[in-house]
Amino acid sequence: MYPRLVPVADCGLLVEFGDVIDPAVNAQVATFDRELTARGFVGFTESVPSWSAVLVGFDPLQTDHASVNAFAEEIIRTMKPGAVKRAQHEVLAYYDPELCPDLQTMAEKTKLTIDEVITAHLSGTYVVGMMGFAPGYAYLDGLPHKIRIPRKASPVRGVPKGSIMLAGSQCIVSTVTMPSGWWCIGLSPTRILRPENHPPVLFDMGDEIRFKRIDRATYETLSAELTP
Repeated sequence: MYPRLVPVADCGLLVEFGDVIDPAVNAQVATFDRELTARGFVGFTESVPSWSAVLVGFDPLQTDHASVNAFAEEIIRTMKPGAVKRAQHEVLAYYDPELCPDLQTMAEKTKLTIDEVITAHLSGTYVVGMMGFAPGYAYLDGLPHKIRIPRKASPVRGVPKGSIMLAGSQCIVSTVTMPSGWWCIGLSPTRILRPENHPPVLFDMGDEIRFKRIDRATYETLSAELTP
């Protein structure tokens, strides 16, 4: 059944590798996306990867579905998901129950202590499975099972930039202040969204992320340095 190629309007092709959040499926997505971006083709406009599929955009004045289908099939035939070297990143994390009250709630819901929640979070090796929703938002898969809980019933306004948030099997570090229904357990001064750079985001599909704990003084110093 998969991979499956689905035409989208007159300027796109959806390449589906599955319909679930699964590391093996996502590895195929990341590999296909990198191969597509590296090779390119006449009329190629953009690549939009998700957890289980890649939307391939093209200019219908320069190419057509049949040609793009053939190109995608060739990538699928020759790509080797395990051969792509993952970039590794370290994200700084400051945990404080006073600034992040969800940390206490997370402990209560998982029947762990706050320190155990923090230790569990730090123990994970996370993989960027998808970018989206807001600028620089990298959805990280790999949250340890002991701290997996469903998202909140209702979103909360004004969740600050740099919040380390959890929901289900995923983790994210917010890049802008906005409403969210995820559980905020920490804060990070690591600058992920960098609009003046190319690329403008620190992470890429398939990258690995580890969190490193810092104290309050370090967090405040680094946060002040990043504030315009």
